[in-house]
Amino acid sequence: MPHPWRRWKWWQRWGRDPVVVQTLRSTAAATISYVVALRLSSEPAPLTAPLTALLVVQVTLYSTLTTSLRRVNSVVVGVLIAIAFSALVGLTWWSLALVILASLVVGRFVRVGEFVPEVAISAMLVLGVTQVANTAWDRVLETLIGAVVGLLFNVVLVPPVWVDTAGDSIVDLARRMRRLLLDIGEELADPGLVPGAASPVESAPVERAEARLHEARRLDNDVADVDAALRQAEDSLRLNPRVKEGLLHRIVLRTGLDTLEISAVVLRVLARSLTDLAKERQGARLVRREAGLALRETLRYLGDTLVSFADLVTSHSSDGAETAEDRLGEQLGAARAARDGAAGLLRAEAAHDPERWQLYGALLAEIDRVLDELDPDHRGRRLMEELDRHTRARAERRRRVTSLAGRARRTP
Repeated sequence: MPHPWRRWKWWQRWGRDPVVVQTLRSTAAATISYVVALRLSSEPAPLTAPLTALLVVQVTLYSTLTTSLRRVNSVVVGVLIAIAFSALVGLTWWSLALVILASLVVGRFVRVGEFVPEVAISAMLVLGVTQVANTAWDRVLETLIGAVVGLLFNVVLVPPVWVDTAGDSIVDLARRMRRLLLDIGEELADPGLVPGAASPVESAPVERAEARLHEARRLDNDVADVDAALRQAEDSLRLNPRVKEGLLHRIVLRTGLDTLEISAVVLRVLARSLTDLAKERQGARLVRREAGLALRETLRYLGDTLVSFADLVTSHSSDGAETAEDRLGEQLGAARAARDGAAGLLRAEAAHDPERWQLYGALLAEIDRVLDELDPDHRGRRLMEELDRHTRARAERRRRVTSLAGRARRTP
């Protein structure tokens, strides 16, 4: 029999997995909604209620609320369309075509999002029975039961905040970028050693440079995955009673990901510059050994700086943030010092090979761009700009609500 502590550790690991949490919550909500619908609906098998609960219950409270409203709206609109057509015509092939067409068109106008087909489905199911009024009422009732149960399920049992999951994704992205920079640095310093190999391996410099470029391009997919995790975390912070500073958390994570996304684009350009340089060198070293060693050191510090930046962005405590910020400042200073040393050697390289000075300059410019993006002062300005923008947008929404309320009071 497993030790209780091991069972607790197992639950801590799997209990944070979005798939596990979503599966358990959806199953429980669907079952409860079916039991309630059996008592309230006249249908012998009111499966619309658990179906609605499955569609409504989301990982976050905000997405559950918005999904509930769209789902109920789509069903009610479909039922009203079916009632209107049943009063005018019966069920024929052409009346069915008109119902489907009208439902899909109206569904676009009432803004039900992904539930546009649900409008047509509801209309067809209601139109295809003999007692339209009773079936329509039962379908609306079951939909309301499923939506209310799903919503109350997430109100009573508040979903977890997925900030930690998004933070882990951001840190993993920074570490993958650091790994790419280390591989590029090794190729610049020792072109005869393929990264990860125990001994020198013969490989064309152009092929190795193109492989690094392909890895840099794959960072776009990694950024998209982190963006999806961050959107889920942002939704979990909205309308969550356990979160007091949800806006600040969202802005910190979002601006952090924006910085890493810009850095990923610059790394792709850096890999592209090195690939062009490898093609022009025609199998020779990309740079002389001294310059290659200096660039390797610069890229190593740059990779460490990316990870420290991610730690700063995802830190939850003030002490952890201060420690990460101090470490980030030290590594930025070391990276800039290494960059200055590499710049002097690249100037000598350009004097020796003047036809390719643009590529050497491009390498330094791309490194400078990443360092500027990671600078704490630059990040502070971006945070203030985002906070100001959100504050202005919130004030504008309040002004509109106040204006509408004033007009409503003045209306006789």
